[in-house]
Amino acid sequence: MENVRSVLRSAFLDVELADVTKPSGAREEHYLVRLPEAVMTVVLDEIGEHVLLAWRHRCVPDLWNYEVPGGLLEKGETPEEAAPREVAEETGYRVRGLRHLVTFEPAVGSLRAPHHVYAARAVERVGDPTERDEGIFDWVPLARVPQLIAEGKIGNSGTLIGLLHILATLGAEDAQSGERPERTD
Repeated sequence: MENVRSVLRSAFLDVELADVTKPSGAREEHYLVRLPEAVMTVVLDEIGEHVLLAWRHRCVPDLWNYEVPGGLLEKGETPEEAAPREVAEETGYRVRGLRHLVTFEPAVGSLRAPHHVYAARAVERVGDPTERDEGIFDWVPLARVPQLIAEGKIGNSGTLIGLLHILATLGAEDAQSGERPERTD
């Protein structure tokens, strides 16, 4: 990239205009859009049969949908630090067994916005959520997730990727462990 110039800078969005050379050798002006890093966590109950999801509205796409807890990294924070913090702030739960699932770009070719997706188990309720605008969280049967996706009720890319990863690997993990815990409620 050559001749990069700033068009807009803010806490939530950076836009630059650059001269780029394509693999064919053709040159063009191209906008570079950068958003802050985000983190999302698929929180499962102890048995792994329910996932903690919020029903919430997103104003930009005017979309009501289910989402996993998540948010932006704070200055100097790693994704591994942000994930449990966001879960506690939005849901009031402390988690254990945090594991990285994937890091992806939600609109590759259009913007730079690393999204880090984790999975964890809810351990205990440690308080009330401190974030008031994050939706209403509820335990949703994991078996219901494919239907929610088919109905268009899960539209957040990080939530989709995290839940599809869990669904795709759940059977393999159960087979490796040799057993599935008994439900005790």
